[in-house]
Amino acid sequence: MTTNTNKKIGFSLNNITTEQFAVIDSSYNEGVNINLKAGFKFGINKEKKIISVIFSTSFLQENTPFLVIEVGCHFKIKEDAWNQFLDESETELIVPKGFISHLATISVGTTRGVLHSKTENTPFNKFFLPTINVTDLVKKDVQFNLEMIESKK
Repeated sequence: MTTNTNKKIGFSLNNITTEQFAVIDSSYNEGVNINLKAGFKFGINKEKKIISVIFSTSFLQENTPFLVIEVGCHFKIKEDAWNQFLDESETELIVPKGFISHLATISVGTTRGVLHSKTENTPFNKFFLPTINVTDLVKKDVQFNLEMIESKK
């Protein structure tokens, strides 16, 4: 399926969920190098035409997490745009890389705000989610097999 990347795709942020949040005080040691682990999961609700982007990240020291957050951004897709993503047999939803990257960028920014809010007035508020090049993490179109997704009634 080819999608015109200049075509406007109608969508709105429908819901934000904090899927996971943890501060593990005992795993944090002042002065030890900090690493960051990050990733995305994607999902859909085909009846409501929602694409979910779940971004998770962990701040680690010596491969042990001390700060963990996972936030879901759930985007309502306009019907005409949703239909553009369907393959000819309507058995797969193919979300173009450029659009899913845009949603992922919004999700990272949202996670940054949730992290600040959850750690405000704590010693862990000094840990910021750095800018992330989403194109390094989202390398291709995201495909959903609609026949494998159970309808909820």
